[in-house]
Amino acid sequence: MGFDFGLLLLRLSIGLSMAFGHGLGKVDRFFKGIEAGTFTFADPLGLGPGLSLFLAAFSEFVCPMALILGAATRFFCVPLICTMAVAVFIVHGIDPFAKKELALLYLSGTLSIFLVGPGRFSLDRLFS
Repeated sequence: MGFDFGLLLLRLSIGLSMAFGHGLGKVDRFFKGIEAGTFTFADPLGLGPGLSLFLAAFSEFVCPMALILGAATRFFCVPLICTMAVAVFIVHGIDPFAKKELALLYLSGTLSIFLVGPGRFSLDRLFS
């Protein structure tokens, strides 16, 4: 029981802080970019700023919302893991540890959820 509460707490803390601390702002920025007809966003993989912003907004808002619910958890962990790996190793690759620490925490927490699963208190468990 304690293990499942721990997973719920991990999913909620990662999901809520990522979605509302990072993702919601990117979603807003994406829709403002559509209105303005131009996007200003980092493009570390060379996909273009609009697509990069869309992918970041998706992985930092939609995916954490799924983590909160425990819905298709492992599936929605993958984009978030990829985004945080890009943040840690490419965007902040040469920065000091303090600059990449938060992305590394999100990466390790999301990777842990991916490896262990969502736990008993999740929609995945309810519907399996």
